[in-house]
Amino acid sequence: MFVVNEKFLLHGPTADVETKRIDQADIWIIIGVRNVEAVGWICNKSGNIQNVICFDASPELRNKLNGIYVPDRNVLTGLLTSFSGGDLKETLLTMSLVEEAWSRRNSDDIRFMLLVLIDRYVTPVESLKNLRAQDLSTLKCMIKNCSSQILACLSNSNCRKAIICLNNCAPTDQVCSYRCIASYECSELEAFSLCVLQKHNCLGLSAEIPSQPDVKPMEVFRGVPITHSIAEDIFVGWLEKLEWSWRVVAGQNPAYDQFPCQFQIFYRGAARGSLWYVPVFRIKTLDGRLIWRKRRYRVRRGETAGTFHFSVLDNGVVSQEYWRIVDVPDDLSWGLFFYSGAAAAAGQSYTGAVLVTPDGQWPPESEEKRVLAALDRCGIKSWELYNVNNAYCEGPPLELPKDVPRQRTSLWSEGTNITA
Repeated sequence: MFVVNEKFLLHGPTADVETKRIDQADIWIIIGVRNVEAVGWICNKSGNIQNVICFDASPELRNKLNGIYVPDRNVLTGLLTSFSGGDLKETLLTMSLVEEAWSRRNSDDIRFMLLVLIDRYVTPVESLKNLRAQDLSTLKCMIKNCSSQILACLSNSNCRKAIICLNNCAPTDQVCSYRCIASYECSELEAFSLCVLQKHNCLGLSAEIPSQPDVKPMEVFRGVPITHSIAEDIFVGWLEKLEWSWRVVAGQNPAYDQFPCQFQIFYRGAARGSLWYVPVFRIKTLDGRLIWRKRRYRVRRGETAGTFHFSVLDNGVVSQEYWRIVDVPDDLSWGLFFYSGAAAAAGQSYTGAVLVTPDGQWPPESEEKRVLAALDRCGIKSWELYNVNNAYCEGPPLELPKDVPRQRTSLWSEGTNITA
């Protein structure tokens, strides 16, 4: 990747190697260029460049993919997308995917956007193989193994809406997919996904938990080395004093961390050594309803104290996640948890982080430096976080199973100076 600014364009390359890299580039990505002279330079020099993508730039600069100039988005473009064939249709669909990813202003989506462009117009990218079309074996697998689940889904209005909605999402677009699932989830959708995706993998999808960034857990808490038991106590957090363990203030993943009114409940189960995680959150469905959703994860200790393996069956698809407690101050006034995960049967992998406090408000200003340092260890900048709307959160379904014992941790022993 070769990065230049407007000043460079106005003064021109200073070496033959710079000229060669510019002239032989597979893709030009232009961001925020509006200077008249710089725009003129780009127009003059980009004729032989096959792929030119412009964001927040002068309207005189045009997008081009695979040598085809992309029409402006309007009603005519929509019709072209629906009825065109060959290169033009692929160009329009790719541009729509790229623009949608860029509009989210998130580092993960921008990376996804770059990989899409490289995959389509430079060289195949292994992690995006699920974007490529499936053959007729997909349909055969579904009919052979899941005909009853398909019929049940088609007979249910929410399930039909979910499938139609999902068909409009790229397979690796987690934001689009999860909004569809959370909006229309129902038992018929769960049975359909469990059969088609999880049990029989009819779409031939796969995904692995990302190994990068390799975020390390905190090593010391209240002056002593952190242990598995202490780490579990930190997760359980405020549940001994409140109805929840933590509330999410902000998160980094646009698919999972931006829902309003997020409550985290970690609790030890009746079985010896068991730990469970129940996130409770509110969503505004695609048809405008406000509803509560919750999930239930099994939690196992990781190899290193402060790390955990989570698993959940979410609407018929199993997700596996690897969580780390990045930092929590001694007074439990806030915490930062980082996770990476994959829903292999859905072909999706992801990373994220959540900043939590007991009341859902931002940590005090005195903690800003430490919070930023913790985010930095995750490779995250504060501007990447999505603020969670914690207003109008009345009536969350926070009830625990009846067989759950009262939650007590070592964090609240007598003499500990913490107030709920």
